[in-house]
Amino acid sequence: MAEEKKKKIFIVEDDEFLRSLNAKKLEDEGYEVAVAIDGPSAITAIPENAPDLIFLDLLLPGGKDGFDVLAAIKADEKTKNIPVIVFSNLGQKEDIKRARDLGAEDFLVKANFTLDDVVVKIKEALK
Repeated sequence: MAEEKKKKIFIVEDDEFLRSLNAKKLEDEGYEVAVAIDGPSAITAIPENAPDLIFLDLLLPGGKDGFDVLAAIKADEKTKNIPVIVFSNLGQKEDIKRARDLGAEDFLVKANFTLDDVVVKIKEALK
């Protein structure tokens, strides 16, 4: 019987500690993980990696923030159907609405979610 292909999660997060923490947790859960640390590299790498889900911070260096990345993902024929979960310290209603309007599947405020919560949200989004 063929082994089931691992789902690939693409993490866009500039904070090295959070990025490695999330990547390690997801790898432990059996996911393949790819990462980008800024907006421009995320926009380039996401279509190349063809992930099953994108885990996206909004505050990013490099001149393109998470909103720009989200808009680019949803405008690209190859990536527009990939679910995006925003994971940010921005938690204002306007930010949440803007992310959802751009096509985000879910919006998690970093301070309110543990790594275990994050894994649950990712599993739900991949069903």
